[in-house]
Amino acid sequence: MQITSPAFKQNAARALEDAGLQKALGTAKGAFLQRRAAAVANLPEFERLRDIARDIKNHTLANLDHYLETFAANVEKAGGQVHWCSTADEAREAVLAICRRANARTVTKGKSMISEELGINRHLERHGIQPVETDLGEYILQLRDEPPSHIIAPAFHLNREDWEADFRRMHTDLPKDRVFAERRDILAEARTRLRERFLAADVGITGANFLIAETGSSVIVTNEGNGDLTQTLPRIHIALASIEKVVPTLEDCTSLLRLLARSATGQDFSVYTTFSTGSRRPGDLDGPEEYHVVLVDNGRSNMIGTEFQEMLRCIRCAACMNHCPVYGAVGGHAYGWVYPGPMGSVLTPSLVGVEKTGNLPNASTFCGRCESVCPVKIPLPKMMRHWREREFERHLTPSAARWGLGAWAWFARRPGLYRFATRAAIGALGLLGRGKGAFRSLPLAGNWTKGRDLPVPEPGGTFMSRYAAAQRRGARR
Repeated sequence: MQITSPAFKQNAARALEDAGLQKALGTAKGAFLQRRAAAVANLPEFERLRDIARDIKNHTLANLDHYLETFAANVEKAGGQVHWCSTADEAREAVLAICRRANARTVTKGKSMISEELGINRHLERHGIQPVETDLGEYILQLRDEPPSHIIAPAFHLNREDWEADFRRMHTDLPKDRVFAERRDILAEARTRLRERFLAADVGITGANFLIAETGSSVIVTNEGNGDLTQTLPRIHIALASIEKVVPTLEDCTSLLRLLARSATGQDFSVYTTFSTGSRRPGDLDGPEEYHVVLVDNGRSNMIGTEFQEMLRCIRCAACMNHCPVYGAVGGHAYGWVYPGPMGSVLTPSLVGVEKTGNLPNASTFCGRCESVCPVKIPLPKMMRHWREREFERHLTPSAARWGLGAWAWFARRPGLYRFATRAAIGALGLLGRGKGAFRSLPLAGNWTKGRDLPVPEPGGTFMSRYAAAQRRGARR
């Protein structure tokens, strides 16, 4: 996938002017917040669970090599195969090789963000293999040839009329009087089209929410059941997962599952939570003949031991982006790669380099809501600040910003001169703006005034002088 993160500002400007996108964002984002709040309120031990989950992930990351080796050994003990892939190229080739050995022509896929990161669909198509997305949102995006805009609701940016228009455009045999008035109408149409694809698939590819070292199992959660069909109907199941998805035990996994759906969709549990362990055994009613786990690093091990290691605790619930005012205003495509919102603003620079993604850590108000709702307590604002520091150290920020920050730092290190300069600036702005109330344009403040007015300073001096005066008045009382 082309990385367009350097164009974040232009992408965001277009998103703000896109009436359809703004309608979709306004309709969808509130529901996630309300449902999560209700789910949390109904679970008194939620905060304690967050601490437990954080500690589970920290322990796992501190011993990641041990748990990955244990997981791989137990996969093989259960009749599966593990493919260790350091890079995206290795992972793509591993998936392709499995499909070729099976003479696969059709591959069904359950939703997997790591497959988006790796560009699996394009790679298979280039080699004559047709991937079919089976998640409802991913299916419509495949028809539109678009990437996801959200990690749990991939078609977050679309309205119902967009779905209907795309079905009519791509499903050319639809009767003209077919009505798509409700969500169930859309579901019925997609289900009808996908049923034959499920039955025809030679290989099924799913992601993994968790990998359990103790049993060699992969775990997926869905609300549509497509994940189960993808991994049980085809002859071969490929679980595609990044290395940080491993957890030590079943008990650890269930603790994390209690947080995942509540944080993501406000459910106690997703409708389907499926544990897969190995290939079909004698006496099993269904299941694949072969079970493969493609374990992907792709830059994650480079985060271990750095100030960004805590990002690897992420369980992909999307609570951070659901609560982010920036994501809520511009949507996911503005971020320009697979992972949007606050988690993407930290993870994307870690995986592809801050040189290509420097705008993302700056796409934050630092309100702290992302950290306050994260089920594993990832300090996202702190890590975005670290990336801003890296960007500044490497002289990647615009020269005007660097000059301005340098000038401010020079004054800030000289408190007397700083107070004099701020008093002078406020006094000058007060005189220039007398009788106006606000400036519609102002030299050196064009980026502010092109989108909003700049209020004229009120009489009474700087904040520091007004604060000192208030303190004096309080002391006299």
